[in-house]
Amino acid sequence: MTSNTSLPVLALLTNALIWGLSWWPFRQMLSAGLHPLWATALMYAAIVLALTLARPGVWQQARAWPALALLAISSGLNNVAFNWAISIGDVVRVILLFYLMPAWAVLLAWRILGERPSAAALGRLALALTGVLLVLWPAQGGLQRLAGALSLADALALLGGFLFALTNVLLRRMQAVPSPARMLAMFGGCTLMALLAALAGQPLGLVPPFPAFDLAWAGLAAALALALMLGNWALQYGAARLAAGTTALVMLSEVVFASGSSMLAGSSAPDARTLLGGALVLGAALAATRR
Repeated sequence: MTSNTSLPVLALLTNALIWGLSWWPFRQMLSAGLHPLWATALMYAAIVLALTLARPGVWQQARAWPALALLAISSGLNNVAFNWAISIGDVVRVILLFYLMPAWAVLLAWRILGERPSAAALGRLALALTGVLLVLWPAQGGLQRLAGALSLADALALLGGFLFALTNVLLRRMQAVPSPARMLAMFGGCTLMALLAALAGQPLGLVPPFPAFDLAWAGLAAALALALMLGNWALQYGAARLAAGTTALVMLSEVVFASGSSMLAGSSAPDARTLLGGALVLGAALAATRR
């Protein structure tokens, strides 16, 4: 690793660690009555306020770049999907499905950035897809049962992985956009998308009303908001300086952080098929690292 890539890689690892451990505070807040969508909207609204106070001209700066609207939507929906999935699903399963993201990144970078994948990259893509298929494969077997075996958490994890890959590709494409403007777009998008999703989910019975104030969830929300602000800055710094495929592969370390912490805490007990699928996903990442 050269000096030109060490700091971006370290930044991405920091972001991966923060998100890899985020399942715990989200579940604690959910237990205290605060749904992850309300928590996401609340935390990122506070972050937007802090950014506005720190850089009063950031809104005018962001308006000069209309393409930031796409980054806001992509980043916002990515957070909505991941935060919700990690709060209600098996942590190991959700993380592995989310990290089909490197496969999406290869395809999106090819389409948006013109980074044509090599034969080896396509081989790693096939390996990762095989691993995810093993994770999703129902216990009774059969392709006909595969779609029916998908839970809400599974679907959210897959959607979140695609949107996270798109966010990374967009960040690389928008290197010329000032960092504060990118941060505002991402944080503002998270606030707006989470709020809209929470309001849309209430009539469907998927999201409860916003709860009364309680220090049990308020303290966790404040601490996690600070950590996520650091993580998002680290993601922007690293993703803007590395190829989209490299970013996706480094971020796979979140699988280790999340899976290890949840298994140690007794919140996940993956079966042999899930572990084998995870090994294939990580094997694809390790093959690219050796390259």
